[in-house]
Amino acid sequence: MLRIRGRIGDWPVDLTLEMDETDWQRLAAALRPTPGDRPPQASADSAAAPAPSAAERLWQAAQDLLRQAGRCEGPRLLDELAALAGSAAAAKGLLVRLRHNPQVRIEVHDGTQVFIWNAGAGGA
Repeated sequence: MLRIRGRIGDWPVDLTLEMDETDWQRLAAALRPTPGDRPPQASADSAAAPAPSAAERLWQAAQDLLRQAGRCEGPRLLDELAALAGSAAAAKGLLVRLRHNPQVRIEVHDGTQVFIWNAGAGGA
């Protein structure tokens, strides 16, 4: 499931989408940049900065996933990360990184870990 919360103008939005494994794989494939997706360089300074690696883009996507959800139970987050990363092993690595991220707080409810994005903890 994917939960989208926010506002459109003055209207609050809280939308939950149910997606199966195929849907997640298509979404992950659609989010992978293609060579033509790279924006033009704005200045000489930005041209000197290396492009983020695939691993770094995946890490950013994992953080964005939790940031947008706000909170997510561990098993569900692992499933969503597996769909995003393309493998269970990669998803477990991302889950460990999230667990140790200073912007993530973990609470246990009824024996289940709940990952919570702390918007005020050290940045975006």
